[in-house]
Amino acid sequence: MEKTKLPESPNRRALSLPSADGSLSLYTPGPASEFAPVDGPSRSRISYAAPHVVCEPLADYTPGLDPKLDLEGTLAFRRHLWSYGIGVAEAMDTSERGAGGLGWDETKELIRLSVAEAKSVGGRIVCGVGDDHRPDGYASSIKDVIKAYEEQLAFVESVGGRVVLRVSHELARIARTADDYAKVYGSLLSQASEPAIFHWLGELFEPKMAGYWGAQDPEAALQTVLGIARDNRQKLDGVKFSLLDRELEVRFRRELPEGVRVYTGDDFDYTELMKGDDQGYSHGLLGVLDPIAPAAGAAFRALDEGDKERYQALMAATVPLAKRMFEPPSWRYKTGVVFLAYLNGHQDHFRMMSGQEGARSIVHLSDLFRLADEARLLCDPELAVERMQRTLALSGVA
Repeated sequence: MEKTKLPESPNRRALSLPSADGSLSLYTPGPASEFAPVDGPSRSRISYAAPHVVCEPLADYTPGLDPKLDLEGTLAFRRHLWSYGIGVAEAMDTSERGAGGLGWDETKELIRLSVAEAKSVGGRIVCGVGDDHRPDGYASSIKDVIKAYEEQLAFVESVGGRVVLRVSHELARIARTADDYAKVYGSLLSQASEPAIFHWLGELFEPKMAGYWGAQDPEAALQTVLGIARDNRQKLDGVKFSLLDRELEVRFRRELPEGVRVYTGDDFDYTELMKGDDQGYSHGLLGVLDPIAPAAGAAFRALDEGDKERYQALMAATVPLAKRMFEPPSWRYKTGVVFLAYLNGHQDHFRMMSGQEGARSIVHLSDLFRLADEARLLCDPELAVERMQRTLALSGVA
């Protein structure tokens, strides 16, 4: 196939971006991001980014070997988030936790260091706990699942962290009824020293979550989760709702007991869900807050000042980027998150410990470059162009 040749551009920042039809078009980025750090977290909304980790690019990531983190690079990115008023939800899915990624030993060290760092800068932090330190098939009863969770919960609290209860593949395998889920979550919430968050993760993000809460029907699952919330309201900070169903989320938050928050995990409709209506709003615990932190920090500050129009404009500008990044299969969004961190100079390489840097096409990555620029999320367009050109060259784009 003959390569498309484009005329030389007098603007040295211009570059050729590919489209799905195989054509190339010249694109010139706009000015650098002008978002400035803010003075502390937002008063009107609580927000947590589920941030990525920076891996050591020269490490051997052969399955079965211990992964290696660039801990300073990883912590530096968390400081970046806190500087824009965005909290950190540590050791969640975006951190490549689980199969092919972070093991529990590495996760513990990450949690310990991040909690200490948060305290030193006054940043918000919560930490994911689960049972992923145990092998598949380990449980013969729900008591085994509770015990496994207890080990991680105890560690997080021993270093001063607050808890997010992640979903369990093992519980999904052995639970038979909604009561099984109620017993597990009720037991764990009762043991938490401070009010915790638990995660309702839909099958669009994780196919194995089909039937979680003891029901295939979302309506039946909704009633189970509401029951757990009502029975544990004193020990429950909120529920992270990740079903990508805006209408169901709004109804869910209206039916929750007073004082229990919804933390939206909807990486498509977060703008409207967090703006809310005259009956309430969602807070945020989102993977997409990793790449859009500067814009989100400014948007939440606008809400603090009562300026909903500015909030809407800033957040709406990020939505096309989010929709492209989280398109099906949604679990591959982590590739885009790390790619934008690379473009913005938060790390010196585009490598992921599980090899997921290859999980999206060059057309997809090119679209993320353009959409990030349109949302004014490229802090140094010259650097971003240079790094985009390297990525294009590796993919055979002249």
